[in-house]
Amino acid sequence: MLEAQTEPALLDADTVASETSWAAALLAAGIAIDAAETAGFALVRPPGHHARPRTAMGFCLVNNVAVAARHMQAVHGVERVAIVDYDVHHGNGTQEIFWEDDTVLFVSLHQWPFYPGSGGPTEQSETTVNVPLSAGSSDQEYLLAFDEVVAPAVEQFRPDLVLVSAGFDAHEEDPLAQMRVTADGFRELSNRCAALAPRVAAVLEGGYNIATLPGLVAAALAGFSEKTMAG
Repeated sequence: MLEAQTEPALLDADTVASETSWAAALLAAGIAIDAAETAGFALVRPPGHHARPRTAMGFCLVNNVAVAARHMQAVHGVERVAIVDYDVHHGNGTQEIFWEDDTVLFVSLHQWPFYPGSGGPTEQSETTVNVPLSAGSSDQEYLLAFDEVVAPAVEQFRPDLVLVSAGFDAHEEDPLAQMRVTADGFRELSNRCAALAPRVAAVLEGGYNIATLPGLVAAALAGFSEKTMAG
């Protein structure tokens, strides 16, 4: 008889799973679905955007934003979804899932070169737009890239729904990266995301300074605005 594993298991160099991890991952994916349905912000752990179609990776077990996108298409008849990812790391899992799907646009602002090694300047397709930014980039560089690349790409795609992979590890005090985005920067990024489509929702990704994360989420919620997000 097989016995349940009670000790934590290392799924890859960065991803640990314990006996309660699968239940947590299912809840996170379900909350992401609820956020997409209600124009909300899914405050979830574990994050999701590194999770590949069949493989956990980089702290991520299930790709929450991808699950939400597929649910909205299958259950609610949403035809075109744009995913905007401003986590400091490239959302390689999300990109892989939708690489050959012309109904989902994936746009990622991220530090490069950096983990997970993907998302470089030549890694593009008709519905994949990678915007690699140098270490040390601040609010100014992020907002300029958003206005010049992200917004035009999404507007041209004309999505029915925008889902935001909202990671806060590009913050100037985050321990895992070398960016200099401030709370005001996240507020402005979120405000710009809210203007991209009639329906917008967000899912929490990275953010590893527990002292600053609550304030950054609050700043993002303010940017999305009460009219757009349920909170």
